[in-house]
Amino acid sequence: MAVSIEPTTACNLRCPQCPSGLRQFSRPQGNINLEMNRQILDKMGGSLQYINYYFQGEPFINPNFLKLVKEARKRNIYTVTSTNAHFISEKKAEEIVESGLNEIIISIDGTTQETYEKYRIEGQLTKVLEGTKNLVAAKKKKGVSSPLLTFQFLIVRYNESQIDKLHEMAEEIGVDCVSLKTVQIYDFENGHPLIPENEQYSRYKKKPDGSFELKNKFKNRCWRMWSSCVFTWDGKVVPCCFDKDAQHQMGEIDQSTFKTIWKSAIYKEFRKKLMQDRQQIEICKNCSEGSKIWV
Repeated sequence: MAVSIEPTTACNLRCPQCPSGLRQFSRPQGNINLEMNRQILDKMGGSLQYINYYFQGEPFINPNFLKLVKEARKRNIYTVTSTNAHFISEKKAEEIVESGLNEIIISIDGTTQETYEKYRIEGQLTKVLEGTKNLVAAKKKKGVSSPLLTFQFLIVRYNESQIDKLHEMAEEIGVDCVSLKTVQIYDFENGHPLIPENEQYSRYKKKPDGSFELKNKFKNRCWRMWSSCVFTWDGKVVPCCFDKDAQHQMGEIDQSTFKTIWKSAIYKEFRKKLMQDRQQIEICKNCSEGSKIWV
């Protein structure tokens, strides 16, 4: 089974389509502690094979982040995280490599500062590139292939012309792969300046009347409901990463076993509702499977 565990809700950037960046959470905010992380790992037991240590926020703001990773790696669980790479000094890069982290996704949404900062508000592209180079150097120094380094590029209208340049930068630095990701827009129906011109790079398509709809056909099914879930920093279980404000809480891991939560009446009812009429669930309305384009 795969899960996401939220290291923190805090972030140093102010991205315009992110509740963490907008500082608009209605739920409690904070950092996960080591005991909560251990509880999750203990109660999941041998069924847990993959952890994405990311939900909302910037993971490296949590001072104990790499201790979380180490605890999971001791149990031979594959670990991944996603970062804006602003806190990866030479020393931190070596600590990351030593932690055993398997994969790190680095958000880089522009090949120039002018483009990058349009979405990654208050961010510095030079720090992203420096942090990435520090990781490449640390891997070489230690003679290891992990963590796998991925540049994740959120495609929007003003950076869609920079994809070729991104590939060049990734190859030059020594990044292992590039992931192109379509942008999620909260109110997309009437269009938005971030939606790319090239529909290939968008999760929305323009209708004859000028409004927009999800490009992928909306179906009453979701494989995530039977294979994964998300733990907030304070141990609440929510069904998926689209529930950013934890509106659909299935249980709390410090008050129950995971099996009890997973098989609970509230979880079963949520799955049933999704299968009957998924469009009635608010967090599902803007979900688009296949939102990443792997290259």
